Amino acid sequence: MNPLAVLHPRGPDSEQSFPDFAGPPRDADVLHAPLGYHAFAAATGGAIYRKDQQIPADARSVLLMLGRDLKACRGAIAELRLAKKTVAVAFKDAGACEVAELLGRADRLKLFQEICARADLAIATAPDLVPLFLAAGARHAEFILPPLPVEDERWDFSTPIEERRGIFLGTRSFARPSQNHLAALFCIRQLAEPMQEPVTVFNDDGWRGRRLLDRVRFTEGLLRVVEGKGKLSHPRYLRLMGRHRLVFQLDAGAGEGQVAGDALLCRIPCVGGNGAAERMIYPELCGHGRTSEQLFDLAARLLEHPYDALAVVEKAMEVARDRLAFAPAAKRLTSLFERMGR
Repeated sequence: MNPLAVLHPRGPDSEQSFPDFAGPPRDADVLHAPLGYHAFAAATGGAIYRKDQQIPADARSVLLMLGRDLKACRGAIAELRLAKKTVAVAFKDAGACEVAELLGRADRLKLFQEICARADLAIATAPDLVPLFLAAGARHAEFILPPLPVEDERWDFSTPIEERRGIFLGTRSFARPSQNHLAALFCIRQLAEPMQEPVTVFNDDGWRGRRLLDRVRFTEGLLRVVEGKGKLSHPRYLRLMGRHRLVFQLDAGAGEGQVAGDALLCRIPCVGGNGAAERMIYPELCGHGRTSEQLFDLAARLLEHPYDALAVVEKAMEVARDRLAFAPAAKRLTSLFERMGR
């Protein structure tokens, strides 16, 4: 397709182009990995922009990411429509709590409705957002997850199975209730201690987080705490994750589910979580419709039978190659923008 211009007005990320699509993993802090909403640009050889004036005149297809500054988004879509570009809108943060917070004031809801009415289409990165976009005035809405570079061997962060050890906790913060971070720690402790499997957890909450982690009272030597994911580039984060046997989480945010996508790039199972990616990639392991006790049992089975874990990942890879890889994602986006362009 024509390269997709992804615009996040006044967003924190720098302008970045993806001429080599995913490109090789880079550890430089100034570059964002081709994941999340950046993947829409990367899959099409496009670019990320912070201002609509930066978008080249020949870039006809634009994905406008809706963040906290909805006034800037309304101004941007007005300019993009004057430039006769085909514009899709999507939430930058698609979790149920994040969307509810963003639209929880009448003035913000009004801005959102105005933006949807002016857009050519909406891309819902979580299925529950499709009816929301349509009710707000969007002409058309489709559920499309951010692509994953699963077909690119450079983005295979797997470790030989005999070198994997331990459990990686997929959530990182006590401060976000939907993550159920404390419940996940208590649950996985009951599995890790009898099996002597170490647990790795990131702490994004500083000294408050460290005090809470101390109160969970893991057996000495079984809990590895890494301070702040922001201190690692995403490739380094994935290399660390890939040294584990599985990812475990009880996240109930109902968002995109990037944790499952990260786990798949590491070729390890992701147990729990009710995000869109968890439900699509790991339907037999996700938290949708399952209790924490059932997820505990699934994690125990995979730890006891590592070759079952390999079979689960291979099945997940088949789904991802068909629905999430860059090539089919680019083809679908091309068709969608051509069909909805005015």
